[in-house]
Amino acid sequence: MTNTPPRTRQTATGRGILRPDDTCWQIATAGQVAVILDAADYFVILRDAIRKAQHNVLLIGWDIDTRIKLDPTTTQTGTDTEIHGPNKLGRFLRFVARKNPSLEIHILKWSLGVMLALRPGSTAFDMLGWILHPRVHFKMDSAHPAAAAHHQKVVVIDDAIAFCGGIDMLADRWDTSEHLDENPLRRRPTTNRPYGPWHDVTMVVSGDAAKALGDLARDRWQRATGEVLTPPPPVDPHWPKGLAPLAQNAPLAISRTMPALNGHPAVHEIEALYLAVIAATRRTLYIESQYFASRKIAEAMATRLREDDGPEIVLINPQSADGWLEEAIMGSSRARLLHLIDQADSHGRFRMYTPVTTLRNPIYVHAKVLVMDDRLLRVGSSNLNNRSMGFDTECDLTLEADPADDGLRTRITGLRNHLLAEHLNVTDAEVVGAIKAQGGSLIAAIEALRSEGRSLTPFERPTLTEAEANVLAENELFDPERPSRRNRALHLSRWLPWVRNRT
Repeated sequence: MTNTPPRTRQTATGRGILRPDDTCWQIATAGQVAVILDAADYFVILRDAIRKAQHNVLLIGWDIDTRIKLDPTTTQTGTDTEIHGPNKLGRFLRFVARKNPSLEIHILKWSLGVMLALRPGSTAFDMLGWILHPRVHFKMDSAHPAAAAHHQKVVVIDDAIAFCGGIDMLADRWDTSEHLDENPLRRRPTTNRPYGPWHDVTMVVSGDAAKALGDLARDRWQRATGEVLTPPPPVDPHWPKGLAPLAQNAPLAISRTMPALNGHPAVHEIEALYLAVIAATRRTLYIESQYFASRKIAEAMATRLREDDGPEIVLINPQSADGWLEEAIMGSSRARLLHLIDQADSHGRFRMYTPVTTLRNPIYVHAKVLVMDDRLLRVGSSNLNNRSMGFDTECDLTLEADPADDGLRTRITGLRNHLLAEHLNVTDAEVVGAIKAQGGSLIAAIEALRSEGRSLTPFERPTLTEAEANVLAENELFDPERPSRRNRALHLSRWLPWVRNRT
């Protein structure tokens, strides 16, 4: 699919940031847009949406674990299972396919290899059940350069509703927004071992924006399998019950990263979007990201921080990466880029924070969120690392407010404030009051609200020895900006899943 379907394509918004074929693939009208915080709510909403599917469900992901419980808070009876379906993902998908003879389910996951794909427990049985089911189509995605990964997280239902963001349908992802120190429901399937608090975000859209994401998912399926999927017939929208939209009938941009492969040109819309947003920010740039490892992004930030009247930049990051080798690579990059930022930030307008629980245990940040002033909101799969800029496949959604739309601008700011309130363990009103009291400074408001319990803490910067810096200086082999002969020659794809761990 090289041309955007005319039914969804629109022109640029005219506000200078969202430009088709530059900072985005296309702009499509979303009947409704909402943001879902953390996987506990997302899994329940997604389960209900899939259960109501009429014709087609497309699940396109970095990884999908059939063993996870979509709602671990409930204990099912036989009647509940018959009405709502089994709680575990693998059995649930077979259930909805059996209940609806008109439903086709297509599942595409990154080709991690047999050892990682066939986990202990029910996974092998469930995958075999998918493969043998005539209307559940399961494929592995290996359509990427050596060592690259398919990192998009997209679910499309009947081209009427779609989800896109950072949340994988995996173990270790489920958590509530309370992020308790001890939650008995945060247990790994099969082993029942506990895992720590996890923060994540995704977006849900309807209307033409959902159709456009359906086109994107079908294109990915064709590139990975060679099979062409037909769009489903139109259906009445089935927006999740009780989910308040952030915007309605709003232009929504879809931005991608795709490396060049098999005659398809490289796509760097997400990188262009980040750079355009950083350049256009007037007062505050708020970002949640799993990593801070892209030199190009850091240099763009440094340029703005040198300005006498540049913006404040607040970056929420995990204290450390999930896995020792990943931390060695991404952590060393973060340390070096923070040194670059320090040299530029003579006005003290940059802060990196990490969230902690009541007992000061780290909350892992997997969310990929950006809020620019009161004008723009971006949620997606891309991180602030090199891979997301040009090496892996990514998909982000961006909502930009018209300058005259005070209501949407207020709601975009409200979402940012709500995220801060969650991290700081205060109310939204307290965040708003602190920002006002500090003359509009986001950094000063955060400092005024930080506490000794659950809160945000300034990132503790590790000290790199010269030897460590030299050893890890060539980390472009692990976090490359673009495909190259070097990373192909190293055959990193054989063991990269272990390096990335659970990204």
